[in-house]
Amino acid sequence: MKILITGASGFIGSFIVEEALRRGFETWAAVRKSSSKEYLQDERIHFIELNLSSKDQLVSQLRDKDFDYVVHAAGVTKCLNKADFRRINTEGTKNLVDALLEVGMPLKRFVFISSLSIFGAIKEQQPYEEIRETDTPQPNTAYGRSKLEAEQYLTTLGDRLPYIILRPTGVYGPREKDYFIMAKSIQQHSDFAVGYKRQDITFVYVQDVVQAVFLALDRGENGRKYFLSDGQVYQSTTFSDLIHEELGRPWWIRITAPVWVLRVVTFFGEYVGRMTGKVTALNNDKYNILKQRNWRCDIQPAMDELGYQPQVQLAEGVKRSIKWYKDNGWL
Repeated sequence: MKILITGASGFIGSFIVEEALRRGFETWAAVRKSSSKEYLQDERIHFIELNLSSKDQLVSQLRDKDFDYVVHAAGVTKCLNKADFRRINTEGTKNLVDALLEVGMPLKRFVFISSLSIFGAIKEQQPYEEIRETDTPQPNTAYGRSKLEAEQYLTTLGDRLPYIILRPTGVYGPREKDYFIMAKSIQQHSDFAVGYKRQDITFVYVQDVVQAVFLALDRGENGRKYFLSDGQVYQSTTFSDLIHEELGRPWWIRITAPVWVLRVVTFFGEYVGRMTGKVTALNNDKYNILKQRNWRCDIQPAMDELGYQPQVQLAEGVKRSIKWYKDNGWL
């Protein structure tokens, strides 16, 4: 069986590549010329350059290929220009799908990695309820809107493409860079939280996302959409408490600031990013993500239909992640 993985050099994509190799797939990693291959060193990997910004080029690049499966994990979570979210996440997905259809590739399954963020800040009246597939998405970030638009395009294809959509909540684990910022801050003796209203947070370890990907290749109904988490709900301080523990409990100052302070910080963060041309983690999208209070989601359909069973709870996942950061000189 031949599998194509886009975003193969990224955090989630590189783990999908490793699992595909472990399972004996003929594994093709889609990369750009500028992509790092730091985590793609296995000599069994086949590389293919794909230009997701051009359907015509994709048709040329894919015309003589015959993949059985495609996992579309490519995308961006931070951009200087909001329009780039749509160009990369939405149009890139559309271009890839259109090219696959044009070349007539007889795929057994197309798995699209979307996000819980497409739903935005809904069901925020306490007690919080799980976000379900039947709820209406109300994305409050450019990232969430771009993922939702990609999903909506897939739904227009009907039986032309055998797709399944996965919607993970916050994905963490070795190699991840955004949650790593929190670990670095705690190592440097400070922890920053936002808002005084209760915040229910969910997480999913990267290997559990990978588990769901390969279950989706074989199971589930075409066109279905599945939330992914570890099945638990945590409070806003739980993650930083676990990091603090794994770092040996360094002295720290925990600051909880009102939401308006975050608004000021992210406003200037985005301004500095535009001035320097460097993407910053403290931007307007991050403001909406951090102020959101309800990240509960219903994973029962994934469990019932895919056979998904989360293997790594947060305490164990943080332990593994911090160990990896230390072993690889990040901390």
